[in-house]
Amino acid sequence: MLKTIKENTSSEIVEKKSKFIGNLYYVQTEQEAEEIIKQVKKKYHDAKHNCFAYSIMTKNGIVNKMSDDGEPSGTAGSPMLAILQKQELVNVLVIVTRYFGGILLGTGGLVRAYSEATLQAIQKAELVIEQKGYELEIVIDYPEFEKIQYYCKKNKISIISIEYEEKIKCRLEVTKEEKDKILSLNEEGTLKIQKYTLTKEKNIRKNIEI
Repeated sequence: MLKTIKENTSSEIVEKKSKFIGNLYYVQTEQEAEEIIKQVKKKYHDAKHNCFAYSIMTKNGIVNKMSDDGEPSGTAGSPMLAILQKQELVNVLVIVTRYFGGILLGTGGLVRAYSEATLQAIQKAELVIEQKGYELEIVIDYPEFEKIQYYCKKNKISIISIEYEEKIKCRLEVTKEEKDKILSLNEEGTLKIQKYTLTKEKNIRKNIEI
């Protein structure tokens, strides 16, 4: 199980007239992170610097990357990444945009400012556990829908889509244990599922207290 963020957050601080805007994103791939970095640089094209750091879990382990984007080496990306690692966060990208205020901060001042913008964005985030799981598609009769809804709510299982046709088709995000339990209850007749399909494996986030 991995620790990550539930939703994107942002922060803003001012240090000696320089404005630092921190943006924290949930990402699942390096490609996704790089695309967001491009979008942010385009959005804040008039800023002096757009420094970033990310930590992403891949099949081959954790990938870390950072950039000082023109700031003195080691004053931005490195302390930002160090904070992500100290907080044990993965699948996160932090970008801190700096609008230069005309006063030099020195290396120590830069490290403090980029670190503070990162920490404030993290403090605003709801931290959750991420683990490997599945997207489970189930087909049920209309009278069974309320029971399925209640079961999912009680067991903190996300229903990510519902299609109302001749029968109801729901897509759930489940861990292996949750999948096995649902199928076991179906076998017993406690839950009455007409058809089920594991559509894909995916990482899922759970609101578990950390």
